[in-house]
Amino acid sequence: MLLAFRWLVRLAMALLAVTVLSLGAVYYFAARSLPDYNAMLRVAGISAPVEIVRTTDNVPHIFGATDADVYFALGIVHAQDRLWQMLLARRTAQGRLSELFGTSTLATDELLRRLDLYTLATQSVAAQDSYATLALESYAQGVNAWIAEVNAGARGRGAPEFFLYEPDIAPWQPADSIAVLKLSALQQTYPLQSEVLRARLSLVNPDYLRDLMPDAPGPAVVALPAFASLFPTAPRGTTYTASALPFLPQGPSSASNVFAAAPARSAAGGSLLANDPHMVLSAPSAWYLARLELASGGVIGATLPGTPLVVSGRSAALGWGISASYADDQDLFIEELAADNPDRYRLPDGFAGFFTRRTIIEVKDATPVTLTLRWSENGPILPAGAFNLAAITPPSHVVALGWTALSDADTSISAGLGLMRAHSVEAGIAAMEGHVAPALNLVLADAGAVAQVTVGALPARDPAHQTEGRIPSPGWIATNRWQGVLPYTTNPRVVAPEGGIVGNTNNKVSDAAFPAHVSFDWGDSQRVQRLQKLMGEREVHSRESFIAAQLDDVSAAARGLLPLIGADLWFTGTPAAEGTPERQRQRALELLAGWDGEMSEHLPEPLIYAAWMRALQNRLIRDELGPLATAFSTLEPLFIERVFRNTEGAASWCDVVQSAPRETCTDIARAALDAALIELAQQYGSNVESWRWGDAHQATHEHAALGQVPLLSWLVNIKQSTSGGDFTLNRGSLAGLGAEPYRNVQAAGYRGVYDFADPDSSVFILSTGQSGHPLSSHYDDLSELWRRGEYIPMSLDPAIARGAAAGITRLAPQ
Repeated sequence: MLLAFRWLVRLAMALLAVTVLSLGAVYYFAARSLPDYNAMLRVAGISAPVEIVRTTDNVPHIFGATDADVYFALGIVHAQDRLWQMLLARRTAQGRLSELFGTSTLATDELLRRLDLYTLATQSVAAQDSYATLALESYAQGVNAWIAEVNAGARGRGAPEFFLYEPDIAPWQPADSIAVLKLSALQQTYPLQSEVLRARLSLVNPDYLRDLMPDAPGPAVVALPAFASLFPTAPRGTTYTASALPFLPQGPSSASNVFAAAPARSAAGGSLLANDPHMVLSAPSAWYLARLELASGGVIGATLPGTPLVVSGRSAALGWGISASYADDQDLFIEELAADNPDRYRLPDGFAGFFTRRTIIEVKDATPVTLTLRWSENGPILPAGAFNLAAITPPSHVVALGWTALSDADTSISAGLGLMRAHSVEAGIAAMEGHVAPALNLVLADAGAVAQVTVGALPARDPAHQTEGRIPSPGWIATNRWQGVLPYTTNPRVVAPEGGIVGNTNNKVSDAAFPAHVSFDWGDSQRVQRLQKLMGEREVHSRESFIAAQLDDVSAAARGLLPLIGADLWFTGTPAAEGTPERQRQRALELLAGWDGEMSEHLPEPLIYAAWMRALQNRLIRDELGPLATAFSTLEPLFIERVFRNTEGAASWCDVVQSAPRETCTDIARAALDAALIELAQQYGSNVESWRWGDAHQATHEHAALGQVPLLSWLVNIKQSTSGGDFTLNRGSLAGLGAEPYRNVQAAGYRGVYDFADPDSSVFILSTGQSGHPLSSHYDDLSELWRRGEYIPMSLDPAIARGAAAGITRLAPQ
């Protein structure tokens, strides 16, 4: 017995030793891909020595003899810190994810192949101006120089992910950078999904549109035909499940805040600009901080890995920031197939064949898939499984997409590089004329003025368009077809406004009538109210007041909705006994009655409010919409307001269709609150005062490839308690669905505040860290600062950069 025990101990010790050695080996090989930031590298492709000074926060400051050398070095630092992220973006744009991930990504690959973004990017290389061509080529050479260094120096394959997936890396090409920007446009563009949802809702009941998808506050829009009247054979009463699209986030659409003050509205006498683009949270962040010393002067800000662009940032003379414009730059066209030949489709004057091309998707551990890509005159034919298209497509029809980003002469890279070299508001506006997609609101600030302009190609539509682009339209009707794009000079713009302040929270920017309308769907009607209040409260602003606005956690939606919904519930009835559901409801209402709408992570009120609104909206719509109700999984404030104000009879939503009694809105509000409190008590205990919003509103920065892998997810994902909500300037969008409906899935991946009274006092921050390597100390070192609302310096002073240098990489010509 003793002998057996000894052998068991020896076996356990041996297994432990093997485990430790195995983990040590894994760590050793994974850590080999951590770059040495104090290295001297001899590389081909530069004309003179280049210096890359990295601060303690791992922000590279790049100094070179020529702009080409600087872009070369940017390619190196992007590849050093974000190689996996860049190559994954390229594979996504190319429709080649299934080569690594198997059948799970086939739907994404099929969509990207049918959109043909990579072919269009390749064709767009020839459309770039000479400066952009040089920048793209130099940037690609820099990326490839680091890939060569990885191979020559056995540097752990460049990133630890390559030990799990195919390690072969094709050289980076100029077209890859254009494709990455086109992919970013796809991830930030919403009209397609909006058209499908509006059509699906119209098929249930056209009258529901005015309540659930109302026009933004402002002049009314003329009534449009019901989708069923255009397509009588469209599916009705059938539930379709859209194909999942891995690596293409389909959560809340992109958003942002950007605002600026002219010198007359600044306490220190210099322009101010603040920007925080909101995107689906990821680890690492979509952004990468960098400073480039160009011949035109230094620029610093948020770059997009895979491209040579500073998307939001500043020079010594000009600052720029962006927000999603929500411009309607996409249209869906229903194409009718010929009855005798499904390879032909209907035109205004007859039938014609599709433009076709065959392509093969290689699939890991499975048979390759052959696709026949089809384009009509209106655009590529989309797969029926994507975006719930099958739910609205009549038999013997297919759906084509018109989208401005489907350009084979996309000069957005050239425009962005021109903006980086501009020195005034006027020059910045002129530089962005060539920007195609994504359509953005661009805010600019120089020494004397501020401005806002919508940049990006906007389609020219016929005034007689049947649906005005709001729902899919018959592609064979000539008046539904695009007539090119509108002149850039007609895009909305405000230069040097009398009030001295410009800003956008994805709110409505144009009152123009169709077809010069820009959009019918806007991304915000709530945050803008808070921004207007904060900007108007002070005669002059400072860097600190702009930071405070950027981090503001007060929900205008909560302040507006709670008095409406709780009007007949506050302080009603007799006091209930402790421990009863009635007492819990009374206590929750007491807390909400004294709450100012601040969505602080430390308070219980935001959690009670969010759960109540979620339960309330679901109860209002579930009986009418059935499964379609899941498409409205996040709060629609305008809908709730219409219902509780009984706008155009909207209070009828409060009556439960299936029940005999006629429920009032007060009945539904009370029942929803009770249901919400039961849900919260089951998860957080019965003591209402002990609940905390931050426990439920966890920011989830998920690794794109490894975030769902057991054990590894613990290493690569970043989770943290956060304040904010869907309708706060410090936005933290709720998931709405799943086991964690209140988790924060979209927020400001980048924040920057630029002060031209003292430019070197400008600040910025990322949501994660600079490195994409999970073993790097810079993988998540900025995330806690980001969570607490803190920033790091954003200086263009070389002495400050060198004084805070944590490493200097020197490149020498080979």
